Amino acid sequence: MSEKVEWKEKKVSLGNAIIVGAVVAVLSLVVGINFNNWFGGFMPYLGIGGSDSSMNWGALNEVYDRLEKSYNGEIDNKAVMEGAKKGLTAALGDKYTVYMDSEESSDFYDDLHGNVGSGIGIEMGERDGYVRVLRTLPDNPARKAGILAGDIIYKVDGEEVYMLSSDEISKKVRGETGTEVTVTMVRDGDEKDFTMKRETINNVSAYVDYDGHTAIVTVTRFDNDTGAKIQGFAKEFSDKGVKKVILDLRGNGGGYVAAAEDLLSLWIDGDTYLVQKSKHDSDSVSKTSTGKALLKDMKTIVLVNGSTASASEIVAGALQDYGKATIVGEKTYGKGVVQNMFNLSNGSTLKVTTAEWHTPKDRSINKEGIKPDVEVERSFEDINAMRDPQMDKAKSL
Repeated sequence: MSEKVEWKEKKVSLGNAIIVGAVVAVLSLVVGINFNNWFGGFMPYLGIGGSDSSMNWGALNEVYDRLEKSYNGEIDNKAVMEGAKKGLTAALGDKYTVYMDSEESSDFYDDLHGNVGSGIGIEMGERDGYVRVLRTLPDNPARKAGILAGDIIYKVDGEEVYMLSSDEISKKVRGETGTEVTVTMVRDGDEKDFTMKRETINNVSAYVDYDGHTAIVTVTRFDNDTGAKIQGFAKEFSDKGVKKVILDLRGNGGGYVAAAEDLLSLWIDGDTYLVQKSKHDSDSVSKTSTGKALLKDMKTIVLVNGSTASASEIVAGALQDYGKATIVGEKTYGKGVVQNMFNLSNGSTLKVTTAEWHTPKDRSINKEGIKPDVEVERSFEDINAMRDPQMDKAKSL
């Protein structure tokens, strides 16, 4: 190491950690924004052509003009433009509004649909200044090798990565199926090397288990087909004698709101499940479908934690507002903002925060989260010891 790092392992709750990628949710895919309108004054210097703009870009033009005349080196206009796009969105100070180049855009959509390729099967996120393992996926290399929740990701193939973001580390861990990767973890202040062969990651969006007359439905993300999958599960419940449903949304960073609506339609019949507020448009109300509420009278427990975000918070909040479920666990993350996706030229994408979400009873989700009816913590130590006090509580209710 180039500098001495003091590893401070703390006893923390998994619910306070933020799952990568997962704290990102997509409300809708909207095609067509002309990014040239934002850079009308700047583009002529890059040889891209110009357009009228309502904003005066004179100061930016001045900087580029001075660089062009004075910089002792070659100016890569393409790189300058990409940097300008990223800088423009970053200057808004909203971590959810981002510009993604074609490669980043492709990775984003792959993550959203669970197409993570070959890797070792860990979910990671930032906690206490380091990127840590939040969860190892069943039947995947990391769990088999002995990697534990709470481990700090220090090196990948000998390269120090502890200062990088979880997205950057994730890219380094992934690779061709069957190739080896060595990940160095820090646990209790000690470095531990784990060498594994990358495998195609089994990462379904939803699945169901049964414990007697209780159906445990786990939703890891809201994908295109997630709502249909869960509706299919619900149609089996009567034949299986199900009397209670536990809906596990822990670690669910969101996804498509349409999938969340499909799920909520099983409990809420044709009523408001979401209020959307925007400075550019009047408030709008979204309602569930009618005639699909197979579980409207079913006893339901929803499990949440600090990594439950976005579309999954919409579900928890709506079920709580209507008294359709008891919420158990830890306060959710509090990502109650709408992102629209605008497909740009050359495969790039602009993800823009366009509105905020409120529950049917007008509770703001953003930065507030959903507070559980019954608070129960689950620590990294609990996970690694295969203890689940939150699930135990849900089963007892």
